[in-house]
Formats: sequence, C-alpha cells, structure tokens
Amino acid sequence: MKLGRTRLFASDRTVRSFVRQGLWRAIALALLWWILLEGDRKGWWYGLPVIAAATATSLWLAPEAGQFWHPVGLVRFISFFLWQSLRGGIDVALRAIDPRLPLHPQLIEYRLRVPVGPAQIVLMNTISLLPGTLSVALHPMLLQVHVLDGRMDVQRSLQQVEAVVAELFEIAIEQ
Repeated sequence: MKLGRTRLFASDRTVRSFVRQGLWRAIALALLWWILLEGDRKGWWYGLPVIAAATATSLWLAPEAGQFWHPVGLVRFISFFLWQSLRGGIDVALRAIDPRLPLHPQLIEYRLRVPVGPAQIVLMNTISLLPGTLSVALHPMLLQVHVLDGRMDVQRSLQQVEAVVAELFEIAIEQ
C-alpha cells in the first residue's frame, strides 16, 4: 500500500491567504505588544517568541478568518468609536450629576443589516462599549439593546454604528 502525499492547502491561493492572515495577525499582536511595552525595546526578546506562538495558535484555532478589516474602515471605526465614547461619557456623567436630565431606560429591538458572523459580533460589542447603550441579546438578524434614554433617536445612532462596522468589514448595506 502506497501512502500518498497529503496536501495541507488546496491551492496556492489558499497558501497566500493563510500567509496573509498570519502576517496581519502577527502585525496586530506586535502592535499590541509595543503598546503594552509603552515603546520600550527591552521586552522584545521575550515578545517576539510570544507573538509567534500567539499567531500560530490563532491560525490553528481560527484558520479561516474570512473577513479582514479594511485599513480605511479601521481608521474610521477607531475615530468614530473614540468620539462617540467621549460624547456618550459626557452625556452619562451629566445625567448622573444633573437630575433635570431624565433617564428613560428602554429596551429596543434593532433589525440588523450586517450578515451573521464577525461583523455582528463587533457591532454588538461596540454598542455595549458606548456609554448609554448595552447589547442584551443577539438573534440572527435582530439585536436587543438597552438604552438610557429611549426618547432619543436611538435607531439612527445604531444605524451609524452599523454603517461604520460595515465599512470596517467592507460590507455593503442598505442605507
């Protein structure tokens, strides 16, 4: 009985995709390591093997990421997130200090336009990290969100967040 040579990848394209995913993951982990070290070069002797092991582990655990963050979308997402966090944090702080600013908590349902998968997870987590909102439950194309003031135009705000997340993943959604 002759044993055939087992192919790890179906095509060269699969190899390129695998290498590209590994490279992007390694870059992201290196950037995170650099931030944690606050720019100090002394910890790289330890960080490089850790980054390599973490990259290999992530490729083993999740070999097919399938969707990459678009660089322009990532910049827009980060700037949007930081600005909305600042605005929301100020709003929540003012509501805590000034009793004239009412709280009207409400549970709303939001119809999702991004497909099931990583984009929905990022959207749900982003909404939960923004002050005044908390993702409660995720169903295939429906998200339940708790808001501090249901009288505000929450649907429009959620559409803005979803549009930014869609741009991050290069997903076309209806406006």
